[in-house]
Amino acid sequence: MAGETIHACAVVIGADGVLIRGPSGAGKSTLAARLIAEAARNGTFARLVADDRVELDARNGRVVARVPETIAGYAEVRGRGILPTTCEPAAVVRLVVDIIPVDALQRMPETGDFAAEIAGVSLARQPVSGCGAEALALIGHALRDNRPVL
Repeated sequence: MAGETIHACAVVIGADGVLIRGPSGAGKSTLAARLIAEAARNGTFARLVADDRVELDARNGRVVARVPETIAGYAEVRGRGILPTTCEPAAVVRLVVDIIPVDALQRMPETGDFAAEIAGVSLARQPVSGCGAEALALIGHALRDNRPVL
């Protein structure tokens, strides 16, 4: 797969790329901003990769998220508009976060609920509802539980 662009956001936290998917207005940009702020509070490097559109490349068993050139350096801030921001040009995706309706979030999810596939590459997945503290906690657990073994 080369250069598929999807409606999503991507951030890098430490060395971990996080792809955030969800319908328009679900809070992808807000969740990305909250993840970056939370990482900064914990002294962990974090930066936006892409807001609203993410270019995905699958190579050598990895999915790389990149910011499309046309939106590099910008992010939407609901209530403020499109603002300049610092972006990381790319990140290897380690976790896919899907924002889903609260009534669709399973209390006791099945193992398969924690898997996503992009262009034939299996990735860890974490469904969340919204972008509040619960979502941040679930994403934190997912990142800790899915560290690659070198």
